[in-house]
Amino acid sequence: MRYSRATMSGHILIEEAVSALDDAALKTKLPTEGCGAVVSFLGITREMEGTAEVLRLEFDAWQEQLASVLHSLAEQAISQFGVHAVAMAHRVGSVGPQEPIVAIHVGSPHRKEAFQACEWLIDELKKQAPLWKKEVTSEGESWKAGLG
Repeated sequence: MRYSRATMSGHILIEEAVSALDDAALKTKLPTEGCGAVVSFLGITREMEGTAEVLRLEFDAWQEQLASVLHSLAEQAISQFGVHAVAMAHRVGSVGPQEPIVAIHVGSPHRKEAFQACEWLIDELKKQAPLWKKEVTSEGESWKAGLG
């Protein structure tokens, strides 16, 4: 697996997965000292979009800003929810059906805050991350903003 960038700051790990995303490997890098819960989210490519077969998704990113946006979101989650650690990775490039797109792991002393932080992170990532997605289906192609 090759990553274009990986940054570790305190208890935050951000990885940009170029050719594959290994969510299990990312989870092993999450510092869990003092934690009683780890909550994870894994987004994968669907096989169907309505009645159309999904052939692939193509992700484009503003590479110079993506890692800093994700790092900022992780900092906000730690501050807002009191969690201890966040690890996030996202794919860029072509992602086939059933392949991972995005992984988020949150380590926290308590499960409630871990769940809240993880949900907040994926919602905010979809709103704020400088990512664009092209869906390539059996019925054609279309661009969508964010992780959709």
